[in-house]
Amino acid sequence: MVSSVEKGPELTLMDELRQRVHQRLLVETEFPVLQRMSERDLRRRIGEIVESEIQVRQLSVTTRTIEQLVQEVINEVSGFGPIQPLVDDPEVSEIMVNGPQKVYVEIRGKIHLTDRRFVDDEHVLRVIDRIVSPLGRRVDESMPMVDARLPDGSRVNAIIPPLAIKGPCVTIRKFSRIPLTPARMVELGSMTEEMRMFIEASVLARLNVIVSGGTGSGKTTTLNALSSFIPSDERIVTIEDAAELQLQQDHVITLESRPPNIEGKGEITIRHLVRNSLRMRPDRIIVGEVRGAEALDMLQAMNTGHEGSMSTLHSNSPRDSISRMETMVLMAGTDLPVRAIREQVSSALHLLIHQSRLRDGSRKVTHITEVQRMESDQIVLQDLFVFRQTGMDRNGKVVGEYVATGCRPLFMDLFESQSIELPPDIFSAGARPGGVRR
Repeated sequence: MVSSVEKGPELTLMDELRQRVHQRLLVETEFPVLQRMSERDLRRRIGEIVESEIQVRQLSVTTRTIEQLVQEVINEVSGFGPIQPLVDDPEVSEIMVNGPQKVYVEIRGKIHLTDRRFVDDEHVLRVIDRIVSPLGRRVDESMPMVDARLPDGSRVNAIIPPLAIKGPCVTIRKFSRIPLTPARMVELGSMTEEMRMFIEASVLARLNVIVSGGTGSGKTTTLNALSSFIPSDERIVTIEDAAELQLQQDHVITLESRPPNIEGKGEITIRHLVRNSLRMRPDRIIVGEVRGAEALDMLQAMNTGHEGSMSTLHSNSPRDSISRMETMVLMAGTDLPVRAIREQVSSALHLLIHQSRLRDGSRKVTHITEVQRMESDQIVLQDLFVFRQTGMDRNGKVVGEYVATGCRPLFMDLFESQSIELPPDIFSAGARPGGVRR
C-alpha cells in the first residue's frame, strides 16, 4: 500500500478500464436502483460488465486482477473511491489527499506516500461531495471549504480551488473503532499508572480540566479517555464542531454546531451551544475544542456551578494554554481588564493536561499542571508530573522518563473530603511513577 515512488499523471490501462466499467454501470443501471442493490447483486452486476469489457478489448488478466477491479468500482459507487482501502485500514490514523496524484497517510505517527491516486480533480470533487452531501453540507466555488465527519465519527476537512491552488485537498482524521482507554494509554507509554490514578481522582472530584497540545497531538483522544471516568449517573452535554467524542455513558446529549446556509444565515456557533447547554441541566459540559469567544462562556459556566467540565485547546505548553485562554476571552468583544480575565481563569480551571506528539511519532502526556492562584497579576502554575526526554535511541525512538515534581496540589483537601484516596508517595520528588523508563 505504501510507496516511496510518485506516480505520473498518465492513466494506466486499468485506470481506463475502471472508468469505462463505472460509466457503463451508471448508464445501464439507474443510480436509485444501484443504491437499493445488495452488495452481492452489485458485485455480480459489475463483474458482468468487467467480463464484457475484457472480451471486447481481448485482454488477458488474472482472476485476482478482475476481483480487484470489481472492488475498485464498488468503492467508486458506494464508497470513497481510491481512498476507501485506506479508510478501512485500522493502522491508518490519518489520510491526506494533496490533489489527485498524491495521497499520504499517517501510520503510527509517521507520514508515508501511498500508491493511491485519483484520475483528476473532478474525481476528487466527486468523492468530497459523497462525503459531505449526506450531512447537508456542500462545497463549491462559493463555499470552497468544509468540515464534516464520516459515519464512524472520523473528521473530514476539504478545501478546493480557487483556494487550493494545486487541486482539491482532503484531510481525514480517523477515529479508532475501539476507543482508547486510559489503561491502554498506560500500556502504550502515553502516561503512567500513577498519572492515570491521579487523573481519575481529578475527574471524580469534579475538577475543571483542559487538555492542551499541538495539532495532531491526540487531545481529543485523551479527552475521550478522561470522560470514561465520569460516573454513569451524571448528565453530560458534549459540544463540538464535528461530533467526534465517543462517550460510553448512557445519559449523553451530543450537540454539533452548524455553518451558515447559502444565504449566509442560520449559523449556530459553539458559543450559542454553550449558552444553550446551561439551560439543559447538565452535570458536566464537555466542549470538543475551545477556539474563540466561547471561552468566556465556558469559564463562566465553570465558575457558576458546572464543576467537572472539560475541553481542549491548541497550545505549545501549559503556560501558553493560559495565554491562549486569555486571548480567546478577549475575542468575545467584552471590555474586561486583563486582571479580571485572569481571575476568571484562575478560579475556573484546576488542571491542565498537556499532550505532545514527539519526534518519533509517539504521543505522550508531557505535563500534568495545577492552576493555583493569582500572584502579582500573574496566574501561578505548578507542574505535578512531567515527561523528561533524555535523547533518542538507535531506532529513532524517544528515550525519557516520567517523574513527579514533589509538589502536592492545593486541591488534595477536596479529594480527602470526598474520600478519594491516592498512594501517599504519589507526588514524591524525583519519583518515577510506575518505575517505567520510556
